[in-house]
Amino acid sequence: MSSFGSPGAGPYTGKPTPPQRGSFPLDHDGECKAVMTKYLSCIKKVKGVNDEECRNLAKTYLSCRMDRNLMAKDDFKNLGFASETETPSSSEAQGRR
Repeated sequence: MSSFGSPGAGPYTGKPTPPQRGSFPLDHDGECKAVMTKYLSCIKKVKGVNDEECRNLAKTYLSCRMDRNLMAKDDFKNLGFASETETPSSSEAQGRR
């Protein structure tokens, strides 16, 4: 016999644990929206291929989020960027608009 739904099962008492990565505050004020939009259009342009330009935009986006405390600061190598390529500074990124 199955114990599913039996009266002795009781409520679940385990405590959920949050994910280590991927859970962070939303950018409600759109502080990093311009970089995010450029990244999404880059991904669309290259049809999802892992392109150098798109990786640099992703790195700039994560840097923007870390600078504005929308996610915890971390080394880029821990975020999937194995080789340390130079991240464009915010002034360079603004100059491309």
